[in-house]
Amino acid sequence: QVQLDESGGGLVQAGGSLRLSCTNSLRTFSGYSMGWFRQAPGKEREFVAAISWNADDTYYLDSVKGRFTISRDNAKKTVYLQMNSLKPEDTAVYYCAAAFGRNLESKASVYNYWGQGTQVTVSS
Repeated sequence: QVQLDESGGGLVQAGGSLRLSCTNSLRTFSGYSMGWFRQAPGKEREFVAAISWNADDTYYLDSVKGRFTISRDNAKKTVYLQMNSLKPEDTAVYYCAAAFGRNLESKASVYNYWGQGTQVTVSS
């Protein structure tokens, strides 16, 4: 059974930084594009960032451009989300997801596998 595990969440003050990691048990990690999504209380899950299988292409939610950076290490089967200049509105549970054979996807419905999420809380 495929498992994705997020880590690195926590409580941080506005303006601070966090680095999320997502390890996985995908047999062929390099065959998947990867994405990060988030869900705040009372809101729908929203796309945050995506990265292609070879890391050549990335795509971001407009509100995180210039603050967040998605990256991946295929040898370590890990995808990262570096979050800088955090704002209270970034508070949410953050999920990583894997989409097989895809380039960049912002639609949650096309992702095949999901992690359980990690809580990020930004205080003002």
